[in-house]
Amino acid sequence: MTEFIWTHPSTASTATVLLAHGAGAPMDSTFMEKMAASLAAEGVSVVRFEFGYMAQRRTGGGKRLPPKAERLVGEFQTALQMALQQIDGPLFIGGKSMGGRVAVMLAGGASLPTRVRGVCVVGYPFHPTGKPDAPWRLAPLEAARRPVLVLQGERDPFGSKAELTAIELPEVIAISYLDDGNHDFGPRGKSPATLDGNIAEAARRIKRFASEHAASS
Repeated sequence: MTEFIWTHPSTASTATVLLAHGAGAPMDSTFMEKMAASLAAEGVSVVRFEFGYMAQRRTGGGKRLPPKAERLVGEFQTALQMALQQIDGPLFIGGKSMGGRVAVMLAGGASLPTRVRGVCVVGYPFHPTGKPDAPWRLAPLEAARRPVLVLQGERDPFGSKAELTAIELPEVIAISYLDDGNHDFGPRGKSPATLDGNIAEAARRIKRFASEHAASS
């Protein structure tokens, strides 16, 4: 696991979010940089980390495929323990796509520290891309023991708004859609929405979610 990347707001932080990357892009990808900067602009501190397979790419390990998501839960838990030692107060966990899925899996464990108040997922991979008839990855969401906010592009090929209206999830799960967004929140050229605007809106909704749940017991 690599070192953390911290992104702090210019004023006092109102919350801290521990974010993991997606399956194919590192913690300092363009999307992750934009997301961290937008959260900091909303007064939210962000700490990013990489799973071991991705960190090994930086040291000449080649383009390793990610392990199955359940095998990464222990690594996320290690990062969480390290982060808790470096901050005071409540913490939120989450991530992009696969990283968010692993965070939700961690949130279903009985040993999750009470300082973890909720989970923020940036593009949940509900099913394999473009394959809504394949088995859906709903079990982690159904088992979550903390509030979960899923930020999802309306056109996400891993689970679009049209597809998700047909499913039922526990009350602790909230799905919030970004206008005309794909898996990275990018809209089509003809749309009045913009990528940067959608990322900024996602950050505002995470800030609101964190503010609502920071004081939870």
